[in-house]
Amino acid sequence: MEERSTLIEADGLQRFFGPTQAVQDFSFQLERGEILGFLGVNGAGKTTTMEMLTGNLAPSGGRIELNGCDLLDNPRPAKASVGYLPETLPLYTTMTVDAYLRFCARLNRVPKADLDEAVATAMRRCGLEDVAERVIANLSRGYKQRVGLAQAIVHDPEVLILDEPTKGLDPIQVREIRQLIRELGKSHSVILSSHVLPEVEAICTRVQIIHEGRLVLAEDVSALRARMQHSSLLLGGRALPAPESVQGIQGVERVERLDDGRLRVFHDTQSDTAEQIVARAASEGWGLWELTPERKSLEQVFVDLTGASESEVQDTNEEMAA
Repeated sequence: MEERSTLIEADGLQRFFGPTQAVQDFSFQLERGEILGFLGVNGAGKTTTMEMLTGNLAPSGGRIELNGCDLLDNPRPAKASVGYLPETLPLYTTMTVDAYLRFCARLNRVPKADLDEAVATAMRRCGLEDVAERVIANLSRGYKQRVGLAQAIVHDPEVLILDEPTKGLDPIQVREIRQLIRELGKSHSVILSSHVLPEVEAICTRVQIIHEGRLVLAEDVSALRARMQHSSLLLGGRALPAPESVQGIQGVERVERLDDGRLRVFHDTQSDTAEQIVARAASEGWGLWELTPERKSLEQVFVDLTGASESEVQDTNEEMAA
């Protein structure tokens, strides 16, 4: 059978909790080989959307198709195409890693003849071979996260859906799990939910930003990076002119003087503003010693699109170092 290129197709998803609409007319597709980032502040609707995609929560409206199978009309083969790692790890902590993964493989109807190989492959890919006989309760948070990932892939699904997979990990564990997700993305399509902006930029090939249950952006990471290209310049010099003088240069939209005496010049990205500033500085003797392009951060793009406050995304700043 020919492999399908579109593995998830969601059309017009809606979800109400009483009078509150958590997801509003949400539509998207996931193509084979993509790592798709769901980005949004806490409460944006990411987890609700993922629970609907995995069949753990019925949509109030709309349609979901997984690997060609309608999730509501034909749920068994549809769900077999998906591996899910929820935000709260689905672990039986009194079991050993090996016993738990065998249990998960049987739940996912892995044939008995293939059980040993399926469990061994999942443990190898997730770096669990050395802890196979350890009781899960005695593992570190990072290893528990690896066990959660292993249960999601033990039946070799077409799609992995991962909800906040690095939440609660220390910086070293975060890097390890991110690398593991990149490796898994070579053989699976992945949906990765996160509110950590650098994580999405580092791992994903395409990004969707969700705000208040609505899709406000869907772009390839390359297009997103284009949004983040510099649109301002920092000027430092021995004798910089008044901002009003710089304002007259072609392409300059706004100029502000900083507390340290430098100027920040906001400009049209289509113009050769930097070149014109250098020419003016040389002719007028500004003594220019700094001309630095400023790159708009992913956080700034997010705030621009969603209208989220700085306080809503400050947890991102705290996790940047991870």
